[in-house]
Amino acid sequence: MNGNFDLKYQALFRKYYPNLIFYATRIVGDEEAEDVVQDVFVELWKRKDSIEIGEQIQAFLYRAVYTRSLNVLKRRNIADGYCNALEDINQRRAAFYHPDNNDVIRRIENQELRQEILGAINELPEKCKEVFKLSYLHDMKNKEIADLMGVSLRTIEAHMYKALKYLRSRLEHLMLLLLLFLMK
Repeated sequence: MNGNFDLKYQALFRKYYPNLIFYATRIVGDEEAEDVVQDVFVELWKRKDSIEIGEQIQAFLYRAVYTRSLNVLKRRNIADGYCNALEDINQRRAAFYHPDNNDVIRRIENQELRQEILGAINELPEKCKEVFKLSYLHDMKNKEIADLMGVSLRTIEAHMYKALKYLRSRLEHLMLLLLLFLMK
């Protein structure tokens, strides 16, 4: 188990470290960005027995870097006795780069989510996949699909039932996340 975590951890570090440094630099500057990102990875390592590295790890890492960066800005404001204008600039910078407000990060997360959903759709048996895509991606009615494919409406309904049942179980870990995206 821990050997598997070690490999996943190394892969995560190699994949995300440079982009997280770039992100942290935008918030706290060059001097402290590396410390922020390293702290996040150290914390991830400390929690290796209680944390599961899954599909949403990128969002977790960006939010952790954001939170640590805010702490750095707060300490900096206190330690340096920043005037209100500089504190306001830091707050605006932090708000601009917040993962929930940043279009680039939102697009990355949406793209990962979309790829996972399309991957699950592509795992469907051929006829189920074809019926599902015609219905949901091309907005066709079951009757239209039945006519197009030359099969009964009942056959189309059976394929849709099978496809939806499979996708619900395959993507159940994303249901809460999908609800959050739909509510935005």
